[in-house]
Amino acid sequence: MTEETANWNSAASDPEPRAEGGEQEGAGDVAGMTFEQALGELERIVQELERGQLDLDAAIKAYERGSQLKAHCTAKLREAQLRVERISLASDGKAEALPVDLD
Repeated sequence: MTEETANWNSAASDPEPRAEGGEQEGAGDVAGMTFEQALGELERIVQELERGQLDLDAAIKAYERGSQLKAHCTAKLREAQLRVERISLASDGKAEALPVDLD
């Protein structure tokens, strides 16, 4: 395990015990991340996986963490999209909600 992997792995550990059937480990700290923080960590995880130097268990944990981070980034982008949509102005200066093409 490299130092980078140890860093994200320790960030994913939760110091408080969870009740059975609770949310996935590390999901709580992902929810508090900014888009930039989550994207940076996701990029580091992808690099680790691409190097192919993780053992199977570490690779699976990295993939799971990456999935959480990807979902968080997607949600943050959608929130930003909705905020921009709400503040668009028409050519006459009046506020107007303009739909944004998601494709």
